[in-house]
Amino acid sequence: MIDAPLPPGAATPIPAAASDAPRDDAALRRVARELEASFLAEMLKAAELHSVSESFGGGIGEEQFASFMIHAHADAFAEAGGIGLAEHIFESLKERQRVGS
Repeated sequence: MIDAPLPPGAATPIPAAASDAPRDDAALRRVARELEASFLAEMLKAAELHSVSESFGGGIGEEQFASFMIHAHADAFAEAGGIGLAEHIFESLKERQRVGS
């Protein structure tokens, strides 16, 4: 097995003091939820569920603002519990933080 060096910061544990744990948990949960929302937005875009229709007149404005609706839906999905990805991300970040302390 070859131990290749990792890029800077790739395996760096997240430092945390014991007194910062509740605040860090909230921050880690927020970041995990945001990452899940970004993932869901990409999946919604790929599914083309929000394709532009002519019912609202179509045009360049509707095409440009459709992405805002996709992101709003993805944020709402993630806030409501999403697909469980945020919890897995949070647990991974917590484990990384624990190993680093």
